[in-house]
Amino acid sequence: MTAALPSESNHFPGLSRIGALLADPGRAAMLWALMDGTARPAGELTLIAGLSPSAASAHLARLTDGGLLALEVRGRHRYFRIASPEIATTIEALANVAQAAAPQRPVPRPARTVPVDMRFARTCYDHMAGELAVRVYERLVGGGLLTVHGDALEATSNGTALLADWGIDVSQQRTRRRRFACTCPDWSERRPHLGGALGAALLDSWSAQGWVERTDRPRILRVTPAGHRHFDAFLARG
Repeated sequence: MTAALPSESNHFPGLSRIGALLADPGRAAMLWALMDGTARPAGELTLIAGLSPSAASAHLARLTDGGLLALEVRGRHRYFRIASPEIATTIEALANVAQAAAPQRPVPRPARTVPVDMRFARTCYDHMAGELAVRVYERLVGGGLLTVHGDALEATSNGTALLADWGIDVSQQRTRRRRFACTCPDWSERRPHLGGALGAALLDSWSAQGWVERTDRPRILRVTPAGHRHFDAFLARG
């Protein structure tokens, strides 16, 4: 007698549903295009996914109904964006898993498979990812400025002081309706970078101070000469 399959509601709440939403290549392409944190019109996402307008509309409706995308109506136009930072972090983590789990072949070195500028500094939804972000995260932890508790992080007194120098009020970030700070798998470096409210605040601060700039290429960040000086000084601290 064949044993009954476990009920999703009892054992895997929503897992198969989310998996089904991500499994279609067209839907995956549209989600990945939105990982720069922008909202894009339906027509642009249709072209990116290489779908007919009717098929794209159906896919966008499924992603929105499934809670992965949020819809913004601007006049007669519909714009879509990733529904939350947590969803963006999950998509980034799954991309990391997909790259590491390529069947029956060794995983290529990141330097050969990822454009240099994207590997160095890019957005991961609303925070910074890439080589520089990983090095900053490791310096924050290694220097005793952040402490790690599983995949969550806390700022020490020295870390709070440094963040204040960068224009970030730690107590204010703790009040936001999301995790204060967490690790986020970096798919190009295969080591974590900093996510959560603190990760987003850092990118906002660095942008306001003119250390990093968004470019006309999706997700890619440019580190300015002033930014290179400040990051080099921070990373060189003993």
